[in-house]
Amino acid sequence: MVLVIAASRIAASAESSAEAPPERPITAEERNHWAYLPLTVATPPIVESGQWNGHPVDRFLKAEMQRRNVEPLPRAGRATLVRRVCFDLTGLPPTTQQIAEFLGDRSPDAYERLVDRLLASPAYGQRWAQHWLDLARFAETDGFEHDLVRPNAWRYRDWVIDALNDDIPFDEFVRLQLAGDELLPGDPNAAIATGFLLCGPDMPDLNLQDERRHLMLNEITATVGAVFLGMQFGCAQCHDHKFDPIRQQDFYRLRAFFESADLFRDHPVPTAEQLAARRAAEAAADPQDQQREKRRRSLEDLGRKLFREKNPDEQPNLKRLLAELPDADRQEHEELVKQLRQASRLSELPLGRVVLDGPAREGHLYLRGDFRQPGPVMNSGFPRVLSTPAAASVGQPERPREQLATWLTSQPLLARVLANRLWQWHFGAGLSTSASDFGVMGVEPTNPQLLDWLAQRLIDDRWSLKKMHRLLVTSRAYATASSPFDTEWSPEQTEAAKAIWQQSLAIDPENKLNWHRHRQRLEGEVIRDSMLAASGQLSLRRGGLGVRPPLSAEVVGTLLKDQWTVTGDSEDHRRRSIYLFVRRNLRYPMFDVFDRPDTNASCALRHESTTATQSLVLLNSEFSLDCARALAQFVTALAPDRQDEQIQEAYLRALSRRPTTEEIQLGRDFLDRQARLLDKEPLLSALVDFCLALFNANEFVYLD
Repeated sequence: MVLVIAASRIAASAESSAEAPPERPITAEERNHWAYLPLTVATPPIVESGQWNGHPVDRFLKAEMQRRNVEPLPRAGRATLVRRVCFDLTGLPPTTQQIAEFLGDRSPDAYERLVDRLLASPAYGQRWAQHWLDLARFAETDGFEHDLVRPNAWRYRDWVIDALNDDIPFDEFVRLQLAGDELLPGDPNAAIATGFLLCGPDMPDLNLQDERRHLMLNEITATVGAVFLGMQFGCAQCHDHKFDPIRQQDFYRLRAFFESADLFRDHPVPTAEQLAARRAAEAAADPQDQQREKRRRSLEDLGRKLFREKNPDEQPNLKRLLAELPDADRQEHEELVKQLRQASRLSELPLGRVVLDGPAREGHLYLRGDFRQPGPVMNSGFPRVLSTPAAASVGQPERPREQLATWLTSQPLLARVLANRLWQWHFGAGLSTSASDFGVMGVEPTNPQLLDWLAQRLIDDRWSLKKMHRLLVTSRAYATASSPFDTEWSPEQTEAAKAIWQQSLAIDPENKLNWHRHRQRLEGEVIRDSMLAASGQLSLRRGGLGVRPPLSAEVVGTLLKDQWTVTGDSEDHRRRSIYLFVRRNLRYPMFDVFDRPDTNASCALRHESTTATQSLVLLNSEFSLDCARALAQFVTALAPDRQDEQIQEAYLRALSRRPTTEEIQLGRDFLDRQARLLDKEPLLSALVDFCLALFNANEFVYLD
């Protein structure tokens, strides 16, 4: 073993003294890949279809359908459409009032006005922020063994929600997340935006802090490449990318933009008013009190350090860490606390997990990606396949991340990637199904002209996301039915739809041409929010620290001590799912079974599984039963002793539609049968079971 270790050290020493391999040039063929070319100037074609000729998106799609002899399904019914667009834009089911208003409004622009109301709702930002947080690998803990809490990570989540609701241009949205502190020095919101860079996992207790920094910078570089450019830079940490024109030098030139960032400290992010108040208080404070406060903190830091050396897996409270101090230090701390209580205390400035510039650092190419083997110096630079050779290296700029952000938001590739992501989130599958990999091994878009037209439209609309949402959801393609059945169709319409289904399915079974709507399963967060909304329990409180609702003892037992302290206010337990505490080492059980992604890496598209545990959670969990009880109590209070009205109201709140005559009869039979089987409060208990059955229906979990 000793000989093996010695040999490996000799090999590492020899490797570190070796020069990096020469950088291979970018070939004309590599530059000619579809994703790296300028946007094509495309004009929506004229098609032979009145219903599909009025909207530019539809014209692109219909032209491809006609070329392949594929016929689209008819438009979905209004009840289906209102449920679809409400979930899509807000992540919540339509309220009974929204359903009544839309179904009763027969004006030509009724749907467009509904879309505008949904985009103006605060729920829009809460819905679409989750898509972005999946990409940003957001969590409120570090991960790894100790999974320590990041007490200020929530500020970034709230910033994303507010930015989307305010519809800040997407290019600005990107620039702020890369370099908000450099673009707007002193602006706390701009600094908080840089939390994007620090959302990934971290190991603070790593023995070698140089290794920790190396891993963090590599992770940031890979994420920036994948999220904003759809390029898998992470594959080039150790060697040239095997397929794409990304050399190892490209990776470390991109990483050099982040080399000088201060990564491992939370920084004050006060508003101007908070900062002015603090400075005024400091000017009026007793200088001795400031020294006492400084000494108090140093003693507590010492106690924390001593405690962690003995108990690395535990988080101490103040009493336990003070117990580690020598008697003299403990007594001094006690006296300092007494003196400070008598003095006027300075309020703490809010802290944020943000990136600020630190001391200047040189970038290097690390041989084989090993932090112990720094190779030649690497200046900041852009990927050569996306820039001219003269512009590839930019040296060591004064504000490097600002320069990167400015360059990146001028790239057509950014617009292509974003347009494809928006299409994927609205239609269930992207025009390119490899949303974060536009490289050689990625999937070429099914309609490249449409993708480029959408990308150019984004730029022309000054990167407004809300305008693009409105464009996509008002298309005829978006309103198409997902199957040859709809409760609002006549028998003749249904038969015609069946014939279209059979014909088009034979030609395009994967629906690459978007001739029908992809049926989508709701995410775990949306299912939970829907159950709370349907049962009248959803709290509309916004922002702040992540909420920790109660968990079963079996789940909490998998964590270290005090890693899931339940939030005190029970109303917070019923807030929207985006505000629930995100722990890397424990996904909330309902989200876990419904495929919430691992927060250790950026997720472009959630996996969608069908498992027995999903049914068990929806049928047997305490949360599901509580929601079923609340819904049953609500409909009982609304229509006492009127069983048919109770059934209709339960359907309307859970499934966003009125039940058919046959479904009402089935509901009566179920309630009568359950009432005979139950002894205690048979009528209400039977209705609870009925509501629970609705929450377990496929129609509740899937979006047509």
